[in-house]
Amino acid sequence: MVEDHGIPAHEVRFIQEGASSESMRKRMIEEMKEGRIRVMFGSTEMLGTGVNAQKKCVAIHHLDCPWRPSDLTQRDGRGIRTGNEVAKYYADNKVDVVLYAVEKSLDAYKFGLLHNKELFIQQLKTNNMGARTIDEGAMDEKTGMNFSEYVAILSGNTELLEKARLEKKITTLESERQAFVRGKSSSRYKLDEILQKVEKNSGLIERIGKDLEHFKSQVQLNEDGSYKNPIQLDGVQGGDIKFIGKHLNHIADTARTGNEFDKIGSLYGFDLLVKSETSQKEGFDAVQNRFYVRGEGDYLYQYNYGNLASDPRLAAQNFINALGTIEPTLEKFQKENEKLSKDIPTLKDVVDGTWRKEPELASLRAELTDLDRKIQLSLKPIEESEGQPVNEVEENKKQSQEDNRQPSLGNGQPYIPARLRKIADSSGGRIVLGSVPRSHADTDNPSKSSMKI
Repeated sequence: MVEDHGIPAHEVRFIQEGASSESMRKRMIEEMKEGRIRVMFGSTEMLGTGVNAQKKCVAIHHLDCPWRPSDLTQRDGRGIRTGNEVAKYYADNKVDVVLYAVEKSLDAYKFGLLHNKELFIQQLKTNNMGARTIDEGAMDEKTGMNFSEYVAILSGNTELLEKARLEKKITTLESERQAFVRGKSSSRYKLDEILQKVEKNSGLIERIGKDLEHFKSQVQLNEDGSYKNPIQLDGVQGGDIKFIGKHLNHIADTARTGNEFDKIGSLYGFDLLVKSETSQKEGFDAVQNRFYVRGEGDYLYQYNYGNLASDPRLAAQNFINALGTIEPTLEKFQKENEKLSKDIPTLKDVVDGTWRKEPELASLRAELTDLDRKIQLSLKPIEESEGQPVNEVEENKKQSQEDNRQPSLGNGQPYIPARLRKIADSSGGRIVLGSVPRSHADTDNPSKSSMKI
């Protein structure tokens, strides 16, 4: 830094210099905030949580890979936080983050661990242990860190990186297809429900329409336009409204129909009914009688939820008021059917539709399969040696083992355990492990039992 970038040596410091004194450590951090120290080296423990030196921070360099995702977050948090004036006014509110790693080293393994740990932590945070993947986007995207790409890059095999990207695309498309299938299934269920509701409402509309037609043909009007109330109760003579109301209140207090509908009279050709409903109230059986009007379509109309007024005159008006709800009830079902019918074409389009990206998904899967096969072939160990078939090499291995078990070399000399030496094969660039007798240790030719690897 001093020679290449011209930074004075006293402006490059190590936080460990202040390890012996807390006051010295705080002074170094203050100098870092003011810019008198331009480069500060430190570990996560000593320069991590609790260090507020972000005022003039322009970049964070990770010289090693930590074991925990939180450590990486803490390191970045020293500069990426509120109070960074340089980033706010001169760097578009951004801080450079640089990670250093060595290809084909332990760094690849450590980034792989970070990836798995981060995935597990995110599953816990989101309460979704069913999630098996995370976004494989670049490091500078808002979705967070991507350790999978670093594992591929650090392995030295770019095909692994391409495999990771293909898997990301496939996962995204599979998620889209699952959402499409769920939406299609939901639409099919909703469509069936709407069709059943429309069919049911249509039947009610027909029945209520007949009741309305009958009522309009039979109803009598007073001079003020209100409906006359020629109610007839079974067992009651005369048409005195007050007396009829008292009799209805008596029925409301004493009737016990056993949850069945009992006919008690008629009005304009409609049946007047009472039904006893039993419920539990404070540990005792409570009985409540409700009153209904039933027409030709067997549809039940009620007023005030079937409850009678305590006043006899108002009680006698209950049934004629219930007949007055026929037309509003018919309009309600007609409007409901009209609203439901508007959704049917859209739902049918969804149910009958197909997912357009199916060919793209199939193509990506085929490409991934080919790439997997290619990767496996590239990682397959060489099983042939200098053009020898595998069977011949295996035979040589067996012969070598047999030779090593012989008590003597056959020339009268006692057998001495072999020692290994490495001989470079100039033709193939391979290493030859030669097993030779001690008396032949200085020969330039390896024995027949040697095996090239």
